[in-house]
Amino acid sequence: MEPYWSGVRRQVRSPWLAAASGRAAEDPFDHCALHYVGDQEYLEGTVPFIDAALAAGDPVAVAVPGPSLRLLRGALGDAVQHVQMLDMAEVGANPGCIITKVLRDFADRHAGRRVHLIEEPTWPARTAAEYPACALHEALVNLAFTGRDAAILCPYDCAGLQAQWIADSQATHPMLVDRAGRRPSRSYDPDRVIADSNRPLDPRPWTAIERQVDRDTIDNARWFATSYGRSAGLGSLQLVDLEIAVTELATLCVLYGGGAGTIRLWSDKKQLLCEVEGIGPLTDPLAGHRPFTEDHAQGRSLLMVHHVVDLLRTYTGPCGTTARFHLRLP
Repeated sequence: MEPYWSGVRRQVRSPWLAAASGRAAEDPFDHCALHYVGDQEYLEGTVPFIDAALAAGDPVAVAVPGPSLRLLRGALGDAVQHVQMLDMAEVGANPGCIITKVLRDFADRHAGRRVHLIEEPTWPARTAAEYPACALHEALVNLAFTGRDAAILCPYDCAGLQAQWIADSQATHPMLVDRAGRRPSRSYDPDRVIADSNRPLDPRPWTAIERQVDRDTIDNARWFATSYGRSAGLGSLQLVDLEIAVTELATLCVLYGGGAGTIRLWSDKKQLLCEVEGIGPLTDPLAGHRPFTEDHAQGRSLLMVHHVVDLLRTYTGPCGTTARFHLRLP
């Protein structure tokens, strides 16, 4: 019996094929949310996108969580050897890494060619703590890829995701596609999502311990953080990551935050959290989301932190910026 996705490739007039057809004359970048329900709609929306790109001879990458990755591998058959396949639960576990580690990395390795990517940064297993970073990521993609010759399709599981998450996808994607076809999003407003993401961080617990840091005490701050991390149960490699993150953020306090800041640490049964207050004003939304060679010094430090922690959130208020990062306990 022929698998049901074989029919997808024969249905050349399927409305899902529109996912691969959009390209504005003034901007070659196409960013589209795919709203689907169930495996069949997932394949009907993604396989034609891949097939059209391969038929055009363009490079294609797929970064989706494991179950979706396995589904697509089976659907693509021999064509899968021409597609870069990545497990988003691994490469994009920290949403703040996806632009540089996945999207820009692939696009930059194929400079001068139109690239096609399927990325699924938001799936039902994402936590409430992670989701704001996912929404911010999707909004920032529009800034990071403006003018670039690229098509990015982002699947959203309408049966498994919260209604607000689906609504946010309409604000972060200029185009939408579902079984009814492709259309502009009437709710497109990525600037609103970026602004909404800059919200005060959740209150820290009374058990948090803190230490002041300045130019003369950065070494002491590293010792303070790693000592706490060791007692909390972090592994040896995680302790190195903790030291790097604290050093980078403490340095921002010294250079951009008036010369001093405050480090706070606490943990629960699942993770260690570290908050650094006083890293200076943060006005560039893409800081920390550009390749290292393209970012300014403040952004390079944030990029480094993104790549060694499990989650990084920031809040810039009237008194400056506070950064908080998470490290999962083994």
